[in-house]
Amino acid sequence: MTVDVNTPQTKNDIKKALEEKPEIPELEALDAASPASQEPAASAQGQEWPESSPSGQASEQALEQRPSIELENQPTLQDEPSRESGTRDLSLREPEIQTPRAAGRCYCTACLEAPLSRAFWRLGWAVAEHPWLFLLVPVLLTVALGSGLLYLPRDEKEDLEELYTPIRGPAKAERCSVQAHFTTNDSYHFSAARRSAEASFASILVVGMADSLLEEDTFTEVGRLDDAVQSLSVGQVNGTQIPYTQVCAKYQDLCVPPNLLLYTWQKNRRLDLRNVTFPIFHHEGHPIYLTGFFGGNTLGKRMGRNRLLLGTKALRLLYYLKTERLQDKLQSRQWLTHFLNQFNNTKNRLNLKKIKVVHFTSLSRQLELTATAKTVIPLFHSAYILIILFSITSCYRVHKIGSDVFYLFFDVSVRGQELAKLCHFADIQC
Repeated sequence: MTVDVNTPQTKNDIKKALEEKPEIPELEALDAASPASQEPAASAQGQEWPESSPSGQASEQALEQRPSIELENQPTLQDEPSRESGTRDLSLREPEIQTPRAAGRCYCTACLEAPLSRAFWRLGWAVAEHPWLFLLVPVLLTVALGSGLLYLPRDEKEDLEELYTPIRGPAKAERCSVQAHFTTNDSYHFSAARRSAEASFASILVVGMADSLLEEDTFTEVGRLDDAVQSLSVGQVNGTQIPYTQVCAKYQDLCVPPNLLLYTWQKNRRLDLRNVTFPIFHHEGHPIYLTGFFGGNTLGKRMGRNRLLLGTKALRLLYYLKTERLQDKLQSRQWLTHFLNQFNNTKNRLNLKKIKVVHFTSLSRQLELTATAKTVIPLFHSAYILIILFSITSCYRVHKIGSDVFYLFFDVSVRGQELAKLCHFADIQC
């Protein structure tokens, strides 16, 4: 049912209803708060309306405006006007439809957001009430748990396999089975193909300055480099020396040659390097396998199953050391360390002009990790300071507690203590 509020009959009915003043708390509150609702009340008491327009129709306009205000403020009437007729529907409104939250249904976001919000609010309140408790307890706990790091062995040499592989991994069990059936003897019958674990070695890569290394003068410089490396010896605390011949892997009481073709040429300088075949070179009835020791090869005509080696750009010298016994392993490690320390001096002393050399050993990776811990890790302090400043700046808010620098620094410092724990457990000096 709709009523036209612009008809004279409707205006008179509304005016009578206003004069009777129905006891509706919501309307009384709205009348007291709205200045527009006080003007009709003054008219009902016999007061004159103030003239707000030259035509003298202010009271009639206010009377026309009052029913609209009252109808809009009544909670039991629908206040959606009709755009076509300008009338209002005064019928009772339909019962409200319950929302999913009111009906008892809960979505995942609502179920998680509300308890998390309450939990973090309580946590923030607790931190604000007891700041020193939350600051001192993590510090004391870190000191108590970190005191055990004083008993860690620091002079013990690190083993990459022990640090970065599982303790009882299946690969280690399979390797033990292989070692039990295929034994090796580094002191008398060394064979690199039978090695089931990484050997201790020193590798030198020689690159020629000319088009090919297969020249007599170039091989002479390579031979001088080989002699200088094999003449290195490291002194011990008791005054004894550890020469290369004591730590090298041997085959029938002779050190395994670092390069078979170079070794053959050193024994027989009349060997014609222009007749060398690749990948197998037969010399006095013995095959010499050149695969893996020469690179950048230029091959010529075919000679049986092999081809003539016209030129090569690089060759490798590979020095194997004994690691079968614990004493041999320690001595080989000392010799390799001395080799790394003296290699640049040896290279400068030889004054090599026809070749360029680079070196690599089985200890290089481990030494690089140790050097990284001493050079790169200190930069983490600067990075961590920048992270603290960024965190404090990004977390600055209008909220008094949330924007307090002390609490922000306290929050970041607690996380820094957790990072320090991880660094210590990783055996990194942060």
